[in-house]
Amino acid sequence: MNMKTFFAVTALVIAGLIICAAIAAAVIFDDYGRNLPSIDRLSDIEPAATTRVLASDGTVLARLYDKDRVYVSITQIPPVMREAIVATEDERFYEHHGVDLRGIARAAFADYRHEQIRQGASTITQQLARNLFLTNEQTIRRKISEALLAMQIERYYTKDEILERYLNLIYFGAGAYGVQAASHAYFGKDVSKLTLPEAAMLAGLVAAPSAYSPYADLQAARDRQSHVLDRMVAAGYVTQAQADEAAGAPLHLVGARSTGVEAYKYPYFTTYVIARLEQIFSPDQLLHGGLTVYTSLDTRLENVAQKAVTQGVAEGLSEGYGMHEGALVAEDPRTGEVKAMIGGIGFSAKSQFNRAWQARRQPGSSFKGYVYSAAVDRGVPVSSIYADTPVTFPAGDGSEYSPTDDDHRFLGNMTLRRAFALSRNVVAVKLAQDIGIDNVVDYAHKMGITENLEPDLSLALGTAVVAPIDMASGYSTIADGGVFTPPSAIRYVTDKYGSTIYDARYPDRRVALSAGTAYIMTSLMESVIQAGTGYPNAIIDRPAAGKTGTTSDFRDAWFVGFVPQLTAAVWVGNDDYSKMYESYGGNVPARIWASFMKSALKGVPAIDFGSPPADVETARVCPGQNRRALPGQGGVSEYFLNGTAPLGFCEPVRTAIARKNAMQIGPRADDVVQPEWQSTPTPVPNPSPS
Repeated sequence: MNMKTFFAVTALVIAGLIICAAIAAAVIFDDYGRNLPSIDRLSDIEPAATTRVLASDGTVLARLYDKDRVYVSITQIPPVMREAIVATEDERFYEHHGVDLRGIARAAFADYRHEQIRQGASTITQQLARNLFLTNEQTIRRKISEALLAMQIERYYTKDEILERYLNLIYFGAGAYGVQAASHAYFGKDVSKLTLPEAAMLAGLVAAPSAYSPYADLQAARDRQSHVLDRMVAAGYVTQAQADEAAGAPLHLVGARSTGVEAYKYPYFTTYVIARLEQIFSPDQLLHGGLTVYTSLDTRLENVAQKAVTQGVAEGLSEGYGMHEGALVAEDPRTGEVKAMIGGIGFSAKSQFNRAWQARRQPGSSFKGYVYSAAVDRGVPVSSIYADTPVTFPAGDGSEYSPTDDDHRFLGNMTLRRAFALSRNVVAVKLAQDIGIDNVVDYAHKMGITENLEPDLSLALGTAVVAPIDMASGYSTIADGGVFTPPSAIRYVTDKYGSTIYDARYPDRRVALSAGTAYIMTSLMESVIQAGTGYPNAIIDRPAAGKTGTTSDFRDAWFVGFVPQLTAAVWVGNDDYSKMYESYGGNVPARIWASFMKSALKGVPAIDFGSPPADVETARVCPGQNRRALPGQGGVSEYFLNGTAPLGFCEPVRTAIARKNAMQIGPRADDVVQPEWQSTPTPVPNPSPS
């Protein structure tokens, strides 16, 4: 065979081989291509994103996720971060079309030479294809599918679109998926503010997050950072001098994050918010939807509330009162927004019980606020005379019920105002009997109590169980002029696009009491603080109203009170329901309440409760009587709903009787005028600190 024939045959053989290879490739590509997943969804990719819960000042309270990821656009990612990733993971990213044959050859040669730092053969586009559509199984089929998908992606998407998706999907360690989550996890900052040394550190993590994490091995992380900087120099992104400076720069790491509830800031409030979110949204929305939850928490108030509760309980324990736990809920009565929530003296993974809303405890005499509100709203004047005398009521089971006070005394006839200020039990039960216990239940529910209440006369003394958040809500109804606003810790929620998908800023409000009733009840509660069971511990040097509460066996003690712009309910006791030692609402709870209110309102101008509304009239009555004072007799200024003031006038009585009936606590101390027919008044007995 001559040379010409040989070359001709050889050419034919080569051509045949090429044709066979082309046919084989076409068959393979057709076979694999028909089974490839569609890349259409890459254009509207919605990767699972982290839900963030924020305080009113923007403090991140919690991140809810399966994978901590916050999607950001390519324009938010600084060039230095993009360049660090490209230089390290795929230096020819802007030159190839999905598969880099030169890179494959380089990686194979590096493996042949057993180089310490392995060279990746997969391009950024291939990695994206694998992460989105394939598994990590090491098979020829998967590698071919990966290459084919990468080439398809490169045909339909720009390099920036591909890089954006890649940087938002890859895992950086520390539970962070995507460059934004990683920036926060390691440096506590937005990705847009990353520096060269920080970007190099993050880029170095992608190859092996657990091995190169600065939280696991800082030296290994530094070595990897140096490698990234060298690659950036080789790619022409930075100079050697810039790389050297970056390699020597200090790294300000925020520290490895806690996981679970231990990662939450202000966990009593935050766990309450999460419980509410779980009622509104599905688990998929919460963990994958990238929601932003804007809450009502005032972090300053939360701090002072925790301090007040923790210190107050500790002091009470050291004084021998025997309580070990406490709770406090504060809300703005004008909006219903919860500003602070403390569910105990300390939150931990082992002690997550939130007494502020999960505990159900007897409110004791603090429940009388609902009894008296129902009575006043139904037209009972607070100047009405009730007898604090022994009484027995038949019970439904054939037994008898005889209410008493903890001081085991009976103080005789008194006005409802005085009975409320001194928290007299017998009068409260008689009042509930007169207006109907069913009406008391109805008013309590309208004002904010959500628990089922048995219509039993003992309810007037707080024998049902309630949560502190309900007590704060109920008293906020009084503080806001009789209007009930549902308590809310969530202001509004936006989705990952910034659209509002839940809004509680405009709640459904309802009138529970007349404005006049609320005003009169506020004046009664002012008396509690000024000269009743709340004195002197609840004094806060500004107009304030409140009510003490103590159960008969000292298992629960309360103080619930308000100023026009803030309501707070305080409870102390023991989780095992063991008795405290004479712990009244007027001591430790009142002190905790006052401590919190003073700190919370520091620097805030004092606001009084305003003038009587249109449905309230003022009349002067004789002390201790439900009669008007005659002109010149002086008397005490009292408030009445229109048409409920007494019509009869007082008649002069003997000095002794006048003295006996003079035990009156008026709404305003400066309103009291000594009548000519009254000699030196008998002092008011020391109130039991109920």
